Amino acid sequence: MIDVEEGATCQDSRMASGSATDILKTGFQLYPLEKVIRKHTALRRVQINHIKALNKENGSDLFNFKKGTTTLGFVFDKGVILAVDSRASMGSIIATQNISKVIEINQYLLGTMAGGAADCTYWERHVARLCRLHELRNQERITVAHAAQMLANIFFYFRGYGLSAGTMIAGWDKNKGPQLYYVSDQGERVNGRLFSVGSGSLFAYGVIDQHYRSDMSLDEAVELATRAIYQAAHRDAYSGGFVNLYHVHENGWTKIVNYKDINELHYQYCEQKNLPGDSM
Repeated sequence: MIDVEEGATCQDSRMASGSATDILKTGFQLYPLEKVIRKHTALRRVQINHIKALNKENGSDLFNFKKGTTTLGFVFDKGVILAVDSRASMGSIIATQNISKVIEINQYLLGTMAGGAADCTYWERHVARLCRLHELRNQERITVAHAAQMLANIFFYFRGYGLSAGTMIAGWDKNKGPQLYYVSDQGERVNGRLFSVGSGSLFAYGVIDQHYRSDMSLDEAVELATRAIYQAAHRDAYSGGFVNLYHVHENGWTKIVNYKDINELHYQYCEQKNLPGDSM
C-alpha cells in the first residue's frame, strides 16, 4: 500500500491510488543488473555453442572438424593387446602421420585415444597423476576398474561442454588379471574382452570377430591386431600411418610393434595372397 502524506490534494491521492493499481496489475519494474563476469576453468556452454556455430557464408562448422582413427584392444589368456594407428586428421586434412595414440599411465596401465587429441591426452594424463596420488596415499597399485571409473567420472561431469573422446583403459590387476574397459565422453564405462573405437572400428571388428580366440599365442594375437589395424586403415581414409602395438602382461606392459608402416604391410599381405600391390 502506498502512503499519502498529510495535506496532499485529492488529485495526488488519485494518482497514488492509480499507481498502486498499476503495480498490482503489472508488477514492480525490474531494472537490469550489471553484468557479472565469472571466471571458469572450463568453457561455458554458450562459448562452446559459439565455437561450433555454423559459418553463415558456406554453412560449414567453424571448429567442429571430423575426426578419424582406429584403436582396438582385446583380452586373451596371456594378457591384453592394444593396437592403434598413427594418423591425426583435421577434417579432410592429414595433420600428422606419426602421433602416439597410447597414453602410458603407469607401469601396469595404458590408455588409448580416439576423438579430440587434446581432450584425450589432457584427461588421461590427469588420470595418470590421480593414479600416482592413489599409490602414494594407499601404498598399493590402483586397480584398472578404479582408474577407468575416475576417467568416467571426469567425462560425466563435463558432459555438454564439447569434449570428444572415446578411450580404452587396459591393465593387469593383482587379483583379477588382465582387464579392459571402454570409457566414452558421456561418462559411460564398460568392461569387456574386445573393443574397437574410431572411424575405422567397423573394419577392424570384421577381422577380429572372425579370428579372435582367447587361447591364442602371443604371436597370433600380435598378427591379428596388426592385420585388423591394416584393414581398417586400408578402407578408412581417416586412419593410416603406422601401427603401434602394446602387450599388457603380469609384469607390466611391453611395446611390441613400434611404428610399423601400413604401406609396407599392404604389399606384404598382397604378396602372401599372390596379388598385385594395388589389389586387396
